[in-house]
Amino acid sequence: MKKDSNTSMQFLKKWSWSLVLFLGIVPATIYFAFLYQPIPEVEFVEVPVEDTVQAYIPKKYFGINVDSLQIEEGRIKRNQNLADILKPFNVPYEKIHKVAKDSKNVFDVRKFVSGKSYSMLYKGDSLKEATHFIYRPNSIDYVVIDFQDSVQMYQASKQIELKETEMVGEINTSLYVDMLEAGGDADLVNKLVDVFAWQVDFFGIQKGDNYKLIYEEQYVDDELVGIGEIKAAYFEHLGDSYYGFRYEQDSVGVDYFDHQGQSLRREFLKAPLSFTRISSRYTGRRYHPVQKRYKAHLGTDYAAPVGTPIRAVADGKIIAAKYHRFNGNFVKIQHNGNIATQYLHMSKIASGIRYGKKVKRGQTIGFVGSTGLASGPHLCYRFWKNGVQVDALKVDLPPSAPILAEHMATFDSVRLVWQQRLDQMNLPKVTADSVIYASISH
Repeated sequence: MKKDSNTSMQFLKKWSWSLVLFLGIVPATIYFAFLYQPIPEVEFVEVPVEDTVQAYIPKKYFGINVDSLQIEEGRIKRNQNLADILKPFNVPYEKIHKVAKDSKNVFDVRKFVSGKSYSMLYKGDSLKEATHFIYRPNSIDYVVIDFQDSVQMYQASKQIELKETEMVGEINTSLYVDMLEAGGDADLVNKLVDVFAWQVDFFGIQKGDNYKLIYEEQYVDDELVGIGEIKAAYFEHLGDSYYGFRYEQDSVGVDYFDHQGQSLRREFLKAPLSFTRISSRYTGRRYHPVQKRYKAHLGTDYAAPVGTPIRAVADGKIIAAKYHRFNGNFVKIQHNGNIATQYLHMSKIASGIRYGKKVKRGQTIGFVGSTGLASGPHLCYRFWKNGVQVDALKVDLPPSAPILAEHMATFDSVRLVWQQRLDQMNLPKVTADSVIYASISH
């Protein structure tokens, strides 16, 4: 009995440990098996773009929302009027009449110029219904007629981007020809002449004279549309050097000054035309080509094409604007107590120029022609001082105001920067046969 009892006890101990091991190992195995089970990949679902919320950006055309409109562009034809353009776009006659009646306060639609661009904005495809008409007289300005609801008309301008540009050149043929070959245009030539009109004899330019310019170009939609202001300039004429710096004084305005702060301008422009050639100077006696006799010529003749704008050389008041059988169409301006100027042989007198009218320096007063006793298109310019005609090219006139003392320090700091840039600009290299020009843009 004792032996059987011991055997039973041994059996129970053996299976007890087996049970403990079984109960411990199995759960542990399950736990670690679960712990190290690979994590399934997460599936990302892409949401379609059209299901997302986005900001709506309408399509613009001259500031007008044209997202649901059609656009048709064209050019004004000769003798074409606004009614002719609008008729195919179903604009009611009442609205066309209202535009013609009210447009003078904004833009006279009777003054459309053939060849200029326009755009029609309309709804629908087959049955066109105009919403807007846009007229573009130039690259910058435009006129909009809105036919929606009550007719509205307004003028606006595209944004102009200014880009600073440098130009260096040496005279080989003439200032005009050489600057155009260097990449400039007539407007830039005229602006340069205006800067140094009193320092440089531009009618006596010599080969080897040279210039340096820092100026602005005007861009609209990445297209060059014009020339801005000359910021700084240098001109060398017959070995003499001249600097000009544009600067604005709050109480005086904008002017050009030399390196000492003295104004480069006079109260009077040196010439009534931007840039041309003198065909006959003031002289005591000359042979008149029309009257066929010798007589005194007390004016300065400027040869220029018909239609060239003539400008007032200074502020003043019109004391004559009429036709004379010798002078042709002419204008005479009283500038102050003892100075007057006269402009003869105009093709026509500018609109609004009449007796008693006040004019500003540089304002267009007429256009070059050959009326009266004139053998060809030119301007005869006469200068009167104390009631006596004198040589306009030899009159010593006082300069405009210099840099004021309170602005001198600021002007010097600005001037120094411009002058250093001008001095660092290299003149073109001269070869045996030609002159090399450079035009550098920033």
